[in-house]
Amino acid sequence: MEKVSIPQGKHLNPIPTGPKGHWLLGVMPDINRDPLGFFQNTSQYGPIFSFRFFIWSGIMVNHPDYIKHILQENYKNYTKQTHDYQLMKPIVGAGLLTSEGDFWLRQRRLIQPAFHRHRIQSFGTLMADSTLQMLERWQSEPFRSEPFDVSNEMMRLTLSIVGKALFSQDLSHEAEAVGRSFTVASDYTSRKLRSVVLLSGGKEYRQAISELDRVVMEIIAERRSRKDRIEEDRNEDLLDMLLNARDEDTGQGMTDKQLRDEVITLLLAGHETTANALSWTWYLLSENPDVYHRLQAELKTILNGRIPEMDDLPNLPYTRMVIQESMRLYPPAWIISRRAESEDIVDGYRIPSKSILHLSSYVMHRNPDYWDKPEVFDPERFCPERSIGRPAFAYFPFGGGPRLCIGRDFAMAEAQLILATVASRCRLELVPGHPVVPDPQITLRLKHGLQMLKQEVR
Repeated sequence: MEKVSIPQGKHLNPIPTGPKGHWLLGVMPDINRDPLGFFQNTSQYGPIFSFRFFIWSGIMVNHPDYIKHILQENYKNYTKQTHDYQLMKPIVGAGLLTSEGDFWLRQRRLIQPAFHRHRIQSFGTLMADSTLQMLERWQSEPFRSEPFDVSNEMMRLTLSIVGKALFSQDLSHEAEAVGRSFTVASDYTSRKLRSVVLLSGGKEYRQAISELDRVVMEIIAERRSRKDRIEEDRNEDLLDMLLNARDEDTGQGMTDKQLRDEVITLLLAGHETTANALSWTWYLLSENPDVYHRLQAELKTILNGRIPEMDDLPNLPYTRMVIQESMRLYPPAWIISRRAESEDIVDGYRIPSKSILHLSSYVMHRNPDYWDKPEVFDPERFCPERSIGRPAFAYFPFGGGPRLCIGRDFAMAEAQLILATVASRCRLELVPGHPVVPDPQITLRLKHGLQMLKQEVR
């Protein structure tokens, strides 16, 4: 890639220096102690600044125009060849999340039809019916009268939906194994990212990867075993698309390793992030009864007790705004990184070649320059009137540019249908005294789960 040409006479600003931290370790102790607090508190250093993490340096970017430049305008210069994405590869391999260049583009084009709006439209009944099945379980003990972990329930539900929608398999029975394994793998990866010493837990990490591989390879093996059967009553799903894909040059299909990487990427990304977004939504609604009441009023007016359908979503704007506001405060993908492959200029700042840049939606979404009273849960900030003039990349829970999350529309429709189905039939209340602590791993989880009580809507 050609290096950027620097206009003659153009004054370039050096990247301002941010927090210095420890004389040897830099900001490593601060990030290890409180990652969210560290990045949030450093907003005082301005829209762009540098910091040192032991022997490595990084650049923090907290301006919507700069983020737009990196993710959209000059995205080819900013790759995922960073330490954190490399550490994710044992989990997701070379799937859409971590792959680059022509290989990524081929895979993206291959997978994109599975998320076409017409196909997503057909998933509405599946999403609502799966949610109703969960609510039926909630009618029995212990859900009826005792606290239960809503975050676990959301994980189980979204895994069931993504399994049925993309792979034509109900994977809800694997929810415990997948959830436990991903938690172990995510925790180990996050600790390794922030450490320079050998970590304990390597054995458990390898076992977790093996368990995820087992689930995914069983999906692939089951489909291969029935590939030659005539299944006129089943529409082609994403797994069929992957199995039937052929290389344009060689005519070869995907290897099991390639299939594994794409399936596990979409399986984990397709349920983990949505489940986290919904879990934070239930917490915020419990803490903000006025918002809860308005949401239920909209659902009663539009649905009047019936099951929501995909066609109802345009008529449920407040329901959508609740999800958007929840993901503003607690974006599942709370931070991303990019490497500058060649030198670049961003608003007069010189970005050196091979620089590692960090973009945090969690921090950007709390920037008071773009969000009035940013700590307040206020869904109406997303109404059209109050969104006028807000820069596009002041809000980027799904990333942006060509690498915008491929499942964004799927996830938003799923979250809205689940929220509408549950909130119109019951109310979830946080158990008094239950600690609600963000756990910033690969995704932004709830450290202690979400213990809640269910109350019927009358």
